[in-house]
Amino acid sequence: MELNELRKQINDIDKNLLELFQKRMDTAIAIGQYKKEHSMQVFDETREKEVIQRAKTAAEDKYQDFVEAFYQNLMALSREIQREVLNESIDLQIETSSDKTAKKPTVVFQGVKGSYSDEALSLYYGDNVNTINVQDFEDVFEELKKGTADYGILPVENSSTGSIVDVFDLLAKHDCCIVGEQLLKVEQCLLGVKGATAEDIREIYSHPQGFSQSTEFLKKFPDCLKTPYYNTAISAKYVSELNDKSKAAIAGKRAASIYGLDILAENINTSNNNYTRFITISKKLLVADTSDKISVMFILPHESGSLYNALTYFARNNLNMLNIESRPMPNKNWEYMFFIDFQGNLHDQRVKNALADLSENSIYVKVLGNYKAAINKAL
Repeated sequence: MELNELRKQINDIDKNLLELFQKRMDTAIAIGQYKKEHSMQVFDETREKEVIQRAKTAAEDKYQDFVEAFYQNLMALSREIQREVLNESIDLQIETSSDKTAKKPTVVFQGVKGSYSDEALSLYYGDNVNTINVQDFEDVFEELKKGTADYGILPVENSSTGSIVDVFDLLAKHDCCIVGEQLLKVEQCLLGVKGATAEDIREIYSHPQGFSQSTEFLKKFPDCLKTPYYNTAISAKYVSELNDKSKAAIAGKRAASIYGLDILAENINTSNNNYTRFITISKKLLVADTSDKISVMFILPHESGSLYNALTYFARNNLNMLNIESRPMPNKNWEYMFFIDFQGNLHDQRVKNALADLSENSIYVKVLGNYKAAINKAL
């Protein structure tokens, strides 16, 4: 048989399929109306499994896996159209976002004055703010929990070295929400005490990210001891206190100014396009009409296809995914938590559909926040 004849057959079959599909969706809408009138939920796991299993059993052996995939997608589309009838979504305690300058907030950051977190805080909140500084990332969450701070600010990702995984783990552990983000161009410098030269340096202090972002430059100092420290600015402060010409820190110009250090070499980061993304967090889920970026964390069944199916919920609803991360689950070897950023607003029906599907097919789902993306403002 010629190709054109085969394609004509396909066209005729597709025409029949379309008529049946539209009839099925009309029926799904009617079922949605019934569920709404009788206060029933859209998702009926037992019913869906029965439908899929019946179709698989009726299919030829060579098509059973295809039939299962076809019906899974068909059931998902039916759920979506029923949710539009019921206006069903996952239960979230959302508050309307208020202007961050409406009152003088207290914001907690990790490190000391002159740190990149301190600089990002100033860029995001301006001068009308009270600040608290703490030693560790987890202390930021603890200050929010105690109520001594309204917001916290944390680095979450660097354009050169990737994610700051400790912060992802803490977002999963603590009951806090992302309410904003800020991009900061990071220009690392080698700092020493007054009168020191690069040739004097025998030990360098910095945060591990500072070292990672400056790997090419550090090849000039093969014999120097590289000592990881809490924070770039804390490293600068410590070197200032030591007042030893053999000690140096990798930190920013702001830290050099605050702690009275000389800049022995500037812009030493390997990438000239070196940005760190910071998130600002709160105890409350705050959403504004202008919020256009959503972060979620979820745990999936440890079975074949679960991640693939989860990602289809976003694609099917035409939601653009911006980032995906995985982190090991505590006390469960080779099982993972997933973190996804995507474009959207929690009030959008497409977002509600995707999150409802994700919730129904996951072990656990946590919406981390819905906020205004900073990417376009900074680059």
